[in-house]
Amino acid sequence: MQDTQVLIVGAGPVGLTLALDLAQRGVRATLVERNATSIQLPKMERCNVRTMEIFRRLGIAETVRNAGLPRESPMDVFLADSMASPDPIVHLPYPSVTEAKATIAANNDGRPLEPYQLISQYTLEPLLRSIAETRPELTIRFSCEMTSFVQDASGVTATLNTDTGTDTIRAAYIVGCDGGASTVRRQLGIALSGQGRIRKLRQALYYAPDLYERIPMGKGRHYHIARGPIFPFIIIQDSTKHWTLHAAAETDAEMADIFRDALGMDVPFEMLSVNEWTQHLLCADRYRDGRAFICGDAAHLVIPTGGLGMNTGVGDATDLSWKLAATLAGWGGPALLDSYETERRQIGLRNVRASGAAMDGRTSWRAETSREAMAKAFDVEQRKVTEIAGIEAGYRYVGSPVVCGEPGDGPDPDNRAYVPTTWPGFRLPHVWLADRTPMQDHLGFGYTLLQLGDAPPDTGAFERELRATGAPLDVLRVPDPIAREIYERDLVLVRPDLHVAWRGNAVPADPRAVAATVTGRAPDYAAAAVNAPSREASSNA
Repeated sequence: MQDTQVLIVGAGPVGLTLALDLAQRGVRATLVERNATSIQLPKMERCNVRTMEIFRRLGIAETVRNAGLPRESPMDVFLADSMASPDPIVHLPYPSVTEAKATIAANNDGRPLEPYQLISQYTLEPLLRSIAETRPELTIRFSCEMTSFVQDASGVTATLNTDTGTDTIRAAYIVGCDGGASTVRRQLGIALSGQGRIRKLRQALYYAPDLYERIPMGKGRHYHIARGPIFPFIIIQDSTKHWTLHAAAETDAEMADIFRDALGMDVPFEMLSVNEWTQHLLCADRYRDGRAFICGDAAHLVIPTGGLGMNTGVGDATDLSWKLAATLAGWGGPALLDSYETERRQIGLRNVRASGAAMDGRTSWRAETSREAMAKAFDVEQRKVTEIAGIEAGYRYVGSPVVCGEPGDGPDPDNRAYVPTTWPGFRLPHVWLADRTPMQDHLGFGYTLLQLGDAPPDTGAFERELRATGAPLDVLRVPDPIAREIYERDLVLVRPDLHVAWRGNAVPADPRAVAATVTGRAPDYAAAAVNAPSREASSNA
């Protein structure tokens, strides 16, 4: 007998997002965390546009924004001689959340619906935990360490160490969201490939309540100080009273001197903590072993440059969640859970590369010897870190067994600029409908078949085949011309995670084959089209 359907190991933002998404789909999950409390360190400090879109789907985006950096605060990036400099060497302006939302509202061109949100991890984690603890589907256990597990044909049995002794728990599946030193990954014998132990740095957290209002060059998010060889990097935290500094210091005590020197003015501050961390660019060789999966830092380790760590993990969680729910509900075929590794590992590898390129760019501008050359290099390279909406929300699942592909190469999935498209495998672009509501708010947690334009074809036969699999399906008639223009086809089938599974201007020639493919009941679309199972086999598989 199962104690829970899914056992999640690790209560960071990724594990908590996975738990919340599973709960939204009616799945019972238990989340265990070896630490007694949520994290007390900043670590990540920005949710990107795709993460905020996922939080919107969970109904918590505004709650996250209310807890984060004030909406009116600009997100500018500076290169300066010190925090006291009235004139920065380079100033890259970026809009506040309020300004970004106004721009999104004023345009209907497919750009992402939700802007970024700066929120420190020590704020986000307890917030997500407090929300998760309200969900009856979830059991949250802190001071509870998963030490080992065994798999069999029907489930997973895990051993837990708690304050009161040893316990066991039985689940259908286990997911390791337990960080770079993941116990789940290590027990599975999954190796990490890439560059490890690149460089050691220290991160310090400071309380400087007066600093934000006293910066002569202006309010912003990141301040790069052009003082080699250390080149201090100062980051505002969500309270506007706390700051972090990353630097290659020899000792913890040195971090106070580096911060004081970078300020260049007499501003009182208290150094609250210092922690050493190591840069890695690594990706797991596998994301799955039987009934065990890994997500987030357990699956990929990046350098924070570009903010592709936690945000990539949230993408992992939203991909895996609906596939676990579908399998547990009985309508997800065997290829559905297999597709998690196919889809997300390519994104993990891509984001490791993007993180490495961003770090190389930062190294290159720091190597310039003249002020003018440094400014030019910074202006180019820093944009590769902060102007990457295509990396954040424009990724595509190439070669997925549960996506019906099209001939040709398709749009570039590695484009740093975001280009809206419904090419299968990409996420559905945002569109404002005629009533000024966003398309995404009309999509449920199953599949949605969008009927676009003035006279879309009859989809009755296609709907019957999709429903015969047991998968939840909504059909949405959207006559708005702008939606047809941006979505490029008369019919678009959207998955539960908002990625496009199929599209066309007519119903598919073999709707049963498409239904089998997108629900994981066929090895690939080509094989499904030739050897489509009978409706009885499809519905009873």
